[in-house]
Amino acid sequence: MTEASETATWEVTIEGLDCADCAATLARDIAKIQGVEQADLNFSAARLTVAYDPRAFRREAAEREIVRCGYRVKKPPGLRQVALVVPEMDCADESALIEKALGKLAGVEQLRFYLVSREVRVEYDPTRIDPDRMVEAVRRTGLEVRQKGKERRAESFWQRHRHLLLTGLCGVLIAGALASSWADAPHRATDALYIAAMVAGGFFVAKKGLLALRTLTFDMNFLMTVAVIGAALIEEWLEGATVLFLFSVANLLQGYTMDRARNAIRALMELAPAEALVRRNGRDERVPVEEVRVGEILVVRPGEKIGLDGRVTTGSSHVNQAPITGESMPVEKNPGDPVFAGTLNQNGALEVEVSHLSEDTTLARIVHMVEEAQAQKAPSMSFVEKFARIYTPAVIVGAVLVAAVPPLAFGLPFADWFYRALVLLVIACPCALVISTPVAIVAGLSAAARHGILVKGGVYLEEAGALRVLAFDKTGTLTRGVPRVIDVVGLNGTGEAAVLRLAAGLEQRSEHHLGRAILEEAQARGIPSPDATGFRAIPGQGARAEVDGVTYHIGNHRLCESLGACDPELDRQLLVFERQGKTAVILAGDGRALGILAIADELRPESAGAIEGLRRAGIQRVVMLTGDNRGTAEAIAGALAVDEVHAELMPEDKVAIIERLARDHGKVAMVGDGVNDAPSLAAATVGIAMGTAGTDTALETADVALMTDDLGKLPFLMRLSRQTLAVIRLNIAFALLVKAAFIALAVPGLATLWMAVGADTGATILVVLNGLRLLRANEG
Repeated sequence: MTEASETATWEVTIEGLDCADCAATLARDIAKIQGVEQADLNFSAARLTVAYDPRAFRREAAEREIVRCGYRVKKPPGLRQVALVVPEMDCADESALIEKALGKLAGVEQLRFYLVSREVRVEYDPTRIDPDRMVEAVRRTGLEVRQKGKERRAESFWQRHRHLLLTGLCGVLIAGALASSWADAPHRATDALYIAAMVAGGFFVAKKGLLALRTLTFDMNFLMTVAVIGAALIEEWLEGATVLFLFSVANLLQGYTMDRARNAIRALMELAPAEALVRRNGRDERVPVEEVRVGEILVVRPGEKIGLDGRVTTGSSHVNQAPITGESMPVEKNPGDPVFAGTLNQNGALEVEVSHLSEDTTLARIVHMVEEAQAQKAPSMSFVEKFARIYTPAVIVGAVLVAAVPPLAFGLPFADWFYRALVLLVIACPCALVISTPVAIVAGLSAAARHGILVKGGVYLEEAGALRVLAFDKTGTLTRGVPRVIDVVGLNGTGEAAVLRLAAGLEQRSEHHLGRAILEEAQARGIPSPDATGFRAIPGQGARAEVDGVTYHIGNHRLCESLGACDPELDRQLLVFERQGKTAVILAGDGRALGILAIADELRPESAGAIEGLRRAGIQRVVMLTGDNRGTAEAIAGALAVDEVHAELMPEDKVAIIERLARDHGKVAMVGDGVNDAPSLAAATVGIAMGTAGTDTALETADVALMTDDLGKLPFLMRLSRQTLAVIRLNIAFALLVKAAFIALAVPGLATLWMAVGADTGATILVVLNGLRLLRANEG
């Protein structure tokens, strides 16, 4: 781990500033961000200057705060981004080396580290620096690096397996030395075998350690190198060699377990086929998906994966959309229906008009956002890194004191206390602690994505795990958002079918959404609509028209009263529908009420079960927000057993309620459609948009996006979030306990070097495997 880095400076121009007080407020908000030491904002120049600690500060956190306050960061024109692949970047030690190497280069604007995918993404000014210079700077740290997208040079067998081969050689040499010792061979021969084992096992460790020293980075490789050299100086040959062997074995195992986490993201990336069958000039050609343009026609045969997002133009089939939406059952697709890249066509041939390029498909955006989520610092990761920056130097200082004070002050044996100091050095690197959180976060994000839930970062995964209050928008979230005829009641001897037939005839010319609901219900029941003549709208009340020479009226209670058509039976039935939260449309003719059509926005069938599941998952209070009338709102709230309901709200009212809930309960999530509810989603601790597959705006704006309209995903999200938090806390507690135990054992001389290495690296592997358990999370 690195020592505390020197202060660095970030300067940007802010767009949208319109008052000096706003500038001062923004500067104060930025100053509160982790790692910021000072923030100044020159209002006249709109120039923000931030002094920060490079090890704690993340620019994306500051940029998010700027956007949250309603402003924008003005990017220098012409900035580009390059991704550097660093195969050896398995721990925060390597990222610290790279940050020091690249962070000071002129023209490098921003660095983002993706530990699990072993990538560093660099935003840079191409007029001041080029990627080749960045690659060279990283190589000078001793790490292998290549620019993503460039063809890799073929590696020899030695290059691919050198760590495994050297580790094996180290083990063989140690076994030979032990056999030599048991055979009473000369000490010189035995020691030579141990030294050879140290060279084999420690070649790459020492190389990285010495390069780390050049940048004043006290990483695990440096600490291990010092410890082994110290063991050799006091002629602890067996321990020195064994330490390196165990360390190398642990690194191999850690690389293997980290690969399992990487495979979760790689599996997402490999869902979409590399080629698609495209109809061109009357012929079907198989071409790479990157070459297919918007508007071209894909031919998708049964059993094939769909290569790009688009809409069905010809054919019918069932498509397995589980990779995108998490739906367990295949979905029927007909002309006009959307389809997504990476989904599997099952039993019919389809022709699909392409709507998005390969880099813009829903799957591509999901993969991109899951990758980006790795770079977002979750609260626990920030705590761990802050702790590590204090812990490592403190233990190193402690090791120096242990080696020096007892011999100098009390005349105790130097070799004995020097050995104890070496054990402390091995304990000083908190690798298990640092890796424990990102692995759990990435595993949780990947598990969520596999179930059709896109979480934008570890911070939201952790925040969701701490939620106790959930607020729902009603229309389109708890309900379908489309009015439907729920009840048809005939009055004064008129049958239901006759009421619906006449009402549909009157509504043929209407553009009102309630009229459309009546027409759809008549069509669904197979009732033909009669021709109506003389249609005339009556503003605020309804309409009138003639059917078969008879004048009929259709509309609200006020229209019925004006016609003198009300009677006790009608009033009684209207009261029942009002209590149920339904909108009543009355059909009248010949001065009498002939029937009532009760229309309502139908509840989603899964809403009640989802709320019950949320309560079992730990949500203590469910709130419903709606702009609808209070009668309707209270009827739906009663059906769902909602704890708190607010009706007849404007968008700003919803925001105020969310802010009040956050003050009262600490954290609150808002669930909405991701577009119409944008202000209240932004005001919540976690904004959850639903039904966002193929919806660009919602995918970009929400903190969490449900790819389908299935509210049943929410209890799974809450359980996964809580499980992720539990795993992180267990990992951190376990790593700290191991460190504390070995510090306590090292000082009195009860711990050995190989025990310390085995415990540290063993702890690292255990916390990684514990985090990977989240990949098996399911909705059951």
